[in-house]
Amino acid sequence: MPKEVKLAKYAGFCYGVKRAVETVKKIKAENPDKNISVLGELIHNTHVINELEKLGIKTLTEIPEHGDGICVIRSHGESPEVFEKIKQAGFEPIDLTCPDVKKVQQKAIELAKDGYFVVIVGKSEHPEVIAIKANAQLYTDKVVVAASIDQLEPYKAEIKSHRKVGVVVQTTQRITTLNSIVEYLTSISKELHIANTICASTAMRQTEAKELAQDSDLVIVVGSKKSANTTHLAEILKDITNTIHIENEDELESYSDLIKSSQKISVTAGASTPQDIIENVLNKLRKEQ
Repeated sequence: MPKEVKLAKYAGFCYGVKRAVETVKKIKAENPDKNISVLGELIHNTHVINELEKLGIKTLTEIPEHGDGICVIRSHGESPEVFEKIKQAGFEPIDLTCPDVKKVQQKAIELAKDGYFVVIVGKSEHPEVIAIKANAQLYTDKVVVAASIDQLEPYKAEIKSHRKVGVVVQTTQRITTLNSIVEYLTSISKELHIANTICASTAMRQTEAKELAQDSDLVIVVGSKKSANTTHLAEILKDITNTIHIENEDELESYSDLIKSSQKISVTAGASTPQDIIENVLNKLRKEQ
């Protein structure tokens, strides 16, 4: 019997990533003689970063003392301090922060201004979370980041003594992580305000992938190992069925036995995975039948 290979409907670039990639290319096309730089990787995908490099769009790991041309703020966002440094270096900043990420930043600022102890559910080292925290810290020093109850535990006494606690979430977080933290905070807070800021694209992608996994012998998650939403997707699916996380079609070789023994295979991909990489994976799977 031929294998059944299904592609998830919500696989690949989300709106925010698509907007960022297309806009950066447009900026370069409209300003061929200007230096175009992006502070940090525009998206977490090496294939895309290399493609931008070939077009003459540079990735900066830090802000130079003297810069010229345009410096793009990536979809993860940045702190107001970073925006200021970019201007001081001599760049013209262009803000491509994802609109959903902007909403989280605004919500965190609102809570901070209103006297809430702000809890950001997410990974402290993630650029999106660093920017959310920096924005909230403009208005309060009562801000913590946690991706688990264990990480919140050291702040238990401080949270208990604060009258109001507000929660925002990294846009690519797992709903189960948010739920467990909310349950914990409910038991120690006097007043709790929750803003579920997980973006709709992430939620739909995770829900659809879980449904596909229940009817699959194997799910292949395609995308960068550095991408938070892609790694979360793989983590969720591993609890349901055999799941592998690959960055491109070449990595399929390492799982040839598992692929051979699987009849129903579903493929999904993270929000920063380009369409051509997804197509290459599908083509390789179909050729091997």
